[in-house]
Amino acid sequence: MRRLCAIRGAITAENTKESIEKQTVRLVQEIISENNIRENDIVDFNFSLTRDLDVLNPATALRLNADKFNFDVSKVPLFCSQEAFIQGSLERCIRVLVTGYFDRKKIKFVYLDDAKKLRPDIS
Repeated sequence: MRRLCAIRGAITAENTKESIEKQTVRLVQEIISENNIRENDIVDFNFSLTRDLDVLNPATALRLNADKFNFDVSKVPLFCSQEAFIQGSLERCIRVLVTGYFDRKKIKFVYLDDAKKLRPDIS
């Protein structure tokens, strides 16, 4: 049964435009693929990133690479905020919350690279 819910994901990156762009695209592609997402399924993408990633907004990275997806992700509402700083938390991390209409029982969260440490129970 499809209903409004959200898919979480995270990945780590270096603080370069190239790395943030590449890793953001990789994360979103993996979420879309693992969850068989279509354009009409998505309500929005909400990104957050740690304070040590400050050279490129992941929402901008996604817009710049809209051609790498099966649908125009640049037409989906995109938002980004800075992750709250918590001492000892994972550094250089991009997180995303994809809100949309999905089958809750089939949702697969996606944690890549060092971000697997955030959810070892599902990575």
